[in-house]
Amino acid sequence: MKNISANQRISAIRAASRNTRALVLFGRTVVITLSVISGGLGFLTGVRMQSGTYDPHSYAIGSGALFAGACAIIAFLLMRRRANKIKRRLLEVRVEELSDRNWELREAEERARSLLEAQGDVIVRRDPDGRVTYANDAFCALAEKKREKLVGQILELPVLDRGVMTVLADGTRVHDQQIAFGNGARWIAWREVAVRGERGSEVQGVGRDVTDRVEAERALEHTRDQAETANRAKSRFLAMVSHEIRTPLNGILGMADLLLDTPLTPEQITYAKAAKTSGETLLSLIEEVLDFSKIEAGKLDLEARPFALAQLVEEAVELLAPRAQARGIEIASFVDERLPAHVVGDEARLRQVLLNLAGNAIKFTEQGGVAVIVEPGEHANEIRFQVRDSGIGLAPEDQQRIFLDFEQADGSSTRKFGGTGLGLAISKRIVERMDGRIAVQSQTGTGSTFSFVVPLLPAPQEQGQSEFIAPDLAGCAVMIVAAAEIEASLLARRLGRWGARTCAAVDETIASALLPERRWDALLVDFPLAQKMIANGSLGKFRVPRRIVLIRPSERHELPALKAAGFTGYLIKPVRAVSLAARLRAEDHFEHAAEEVVAESDVQPADGRGLSILVAEDNEINALLARALLVRLGHRPTIAGNGEAAVESWTAARAAGAPYDLILMDVQMPGMDGLEATRRIRAGETDGPPTSIVALTANAYAEDREACLAAGMDALLVKPLDRERLREALEAAARRAPLAA
Repeated sequence: MKNISANQRISAIRAASRNTRALVLFGRTVVITLSVISGGLGFLTGVRMQSGTYDPHSYAIGSGALFAGACAIIAFLLMRRRANKIKRRLLEVRVEELSDRNWELREAEERARSLLEAQGDVIVRRDPDGRVTYANDAFCALAEKKREKLVGQILELPVLDRGVMTVLADGTRVHDQQIAFGNGARWIAWREVAVRGERGSEVQGVGRDVTDRVEAERALEHTRDQAETANRAKSRFLAMVSHEIRTPLNGILGMADLLLDTPLTPEQITYAKAAKTSGETLLSLIEEVLDFSKIEAGKLDLEARPFALAQLVEEAVELLAPRAQARGIEIASFVDERLPAHVVGDEARLRQVLLNLAGNAIKFTEQGGVAVIVEPGEHANEIRFQVRDSGIGLAPEDQQRIFLDFEQADGSSTRKFGGTGLGLAISKRIVERMDGRIAVQSQTGTGSTFSFVVPLLPAPQEQGQSEFIAPDLAGCAVMIVAAAEIEASLLARRLGRWGARTCAAVDETIASALLPERRWDALLVDFPLAQKMIANGSLGKFRVPRRIVLIRPSERHELPALKAAGFTGYLIKPVRAVSLAARLRAEDHFEHAAEEVVAESDVQPADGRGLSILVAEDNEINALLARALLVRLGHRPTIAGNGEAAVESWTAARAAGAPYDLILMDVQMPGMDGLEATRRIRAGETDGPPTSIVALTANAYAEDREACLAAGMDALLVKPLDRERLREALEAAARRAPLAA
């Protein structure tokens, strides 16, 4: 309707203009016509007039000039009329264009207004004084007022809460507000920017309702907090349960050791060993669960320290060797000499991964053996660890699943092999935490190869580091007689690295046939085949400068007979590279052939005297175990049932002039715990040398170790007590203890 009225007004104006111009033209025409008529009449009158002064020629000239002037005026008026007509047409076109543009602007304004009103966002503009100059329907609904009452007014919304304001690079201000709305509240995310308005600069705020997002974020935060709380509670529960399990387990394993040290019948020895093995299995399960809980809680901290790479690998293999030998399989290792002798990394965690992988390989291998091989990786400072076995292998669909938590290749109720399914999952996370990667290659029935690659920087050379020097065996011929392919292949690879030419024989018959073929510089024979070669006399028929027998630790008692049979040296399996090099250099290395293993019950302190030891332990069985162990080792233990009794006993002994050489302090005890007791003892040491204090705890977390050291303890022993570690702690205390008068 507005557009139609405007067009009608324009048409009326145009009609009135045409009428005015027609009247002006008509008037001008009448005046000119009358002028011509009057001029003509005057001319005729002048012709008829008779006068002495009348000059018809002059009059004719004047009349002609007058007529010519009239014609010129008429022509000028016609030209002006034409110019005005053209100008009028141009103005009409301009007016029409402006009319169309105004119509388009009004249409655009209507569309913009409709768009703004249709937006779900809240839009408001304010002038520099804070007065509202525009508000859309969403803002009116939020303010619960009509637009007429908002425009021109200073309005502040009822803000319940607000977030942090952020200013972007273009000057836009972004912030969140919680605004009271009806019976509830809504969260609005504002974006405020300066714009140009009718009265100068204005601030336009565009707000979006983000209540659902904020509520979802807060619900997520609440859920996360609950999860973290539950995780902390789980960690505390695991720590408590592990402590409670370790305490009686310490008694079980310790008493089993003590029982095995007493005279027993073969049947009783079997039962005692079975009880000890079961306890050790339970202990390993506890360690896995605790490690998994540490990883889940993000508390898996790595310690980068220099360590000997070959020593780490060979010690891990030696630790697993009794288990492998008990199953009738071989285990051996090979560390490439191209690798640095010492590297920087977390030795304990690498050992844990190796023990997990190699332990699994032993568990799933019934024939053949396990090989642990360490070589340089593809990239600089990378080291590849491989654990190969000849076991049952893995199906393709199981090769990725086994790295998941609590997963096993055989998860059925009839599975043959036990375990928690955490070993590989823990190993994978440890390797990834070291910025490494782990993988498996396997086929069912043909064995598996687990490999992991981790970056380990070479350690800086330190004084006192002994570098292994490989022997030069260039031109030497070595025969290896061993039925086990694993041991023979790795020995051949090692000797080949040192320059030797090797030949492997799988039985004594082949060896006897090959010995006369050429001159041999060394002969390495596995013990079972060595017995056969001694029996058939083939060993003494040929002169070989170095004849070395490979034996297990349990076969040491055979060494005198082997020396008498003609062997010049021996190596304990699994063979270490240093030992192999030493045997090949030496002419005769049987100086310890007749050695006997001294029973632990006969071991006494190095200086021939026992230590005075205070044992603070609230558990009667653990106290009895500690007393028995210390007495067997030749020391004098005193038992205190809690921390307060330990402090009193320490104070009394110090006052009597007979201070304790060592305190074994349990950490968790009723009343006064071991930490508080240690702090009180340290506070009372005003003169004289401090007493060595070693913590006894069933908690294996790093924070427990730090708490013990912070309280003033010198070292920490984790329950169940390991006899060798206890012996080391006692020897360290003996070195620090003053000599008795």
